[in-house]
Amino acid sequence: MPDTSPTRPRIELILRKPPIGWYPKPTVVFGGHGHPSQWGSGTWQAAETGPTTVKVFLFNRLWRFGAAEALVAEGEGAVLVYRAPWLPFGTGTLKPL
Repeated sequence: MPDTSPTRPRIELILRKPPIGWYPKPTVVFGGHGHPSQWGSGTWQAAETGPTTVKVFLFNRLWRFGAAEALVAEGEGAVLVYRAPWLPFGTGTLKPL
């Protein structure tokens, strides 16, 4: 019997940090659940089949910074690029490639 359930989209994230300095590893949030990540490129499967909100932030043991958010439309995969801020405060950017 074929699987007729809707497939969850795959989202590629490219996580970039500034070339100078030390930065903590990013945290990626899908469907309200945070997942520790690494700098670089990775593929994630969305938690739900509808529109998906993707959030990324950094945490340095004292405060969160570099938060960014993007909405991926229903049923489509996406390639998103996250760029961390130059200083350990402020917001990052999360945009389609």
